Amino acid sequence: MARIQLQLPDHFPFSTQIPVRITDLNYGNHVGNDTILSLVHEARVRFLKHHGYTELAFDGVSLIMADAGIEFRNELFYGDELTAWVAAGAATSAGFELYYKLVKGPGQTLVALAKTGMVCFDYTSRKVVRLPEGARRKLMH
Repeated sequence: MARIQLQLPDHFPFSTQIPVRITDLNYGNHVGNDTILSLVHEARVRFLKHHGYTELAFDGVSLIMADAGIEFRNELFYGDELTAWVAAGAATSAGFELYYKLVKGPGQTLVALAKTGMVCFDYTSRKVVRLPEGARRKLMH
């Protein structure tokens, strides 16, 4: 079985702390794979806010997630303090990649690596639109 292998950027300029809540656990008493994607979403929203954006107010357009890839490395439990590192990657005419490195604890144990493909979207016309140049410059520094 071929496994996803993400090629991460060398530098992650943004990080945020996210505590693991009791509601994040599944029947295995650890954070489930679906919750990892939710934690990535939380990290993305915080990354965008750091740059003065939201997913619905992104330099005159909105964002929609086109794809996601996750490499699971270690379990995450209730009470763990997650550090989510985020970096913007390659941009196209209509979107860009975001990369995530999720680590826990003082030893910075790697929990997961992830990538999401973000596309600029107009929710009124329901169409993909161009990536605003101002946003490209701000995120791709």
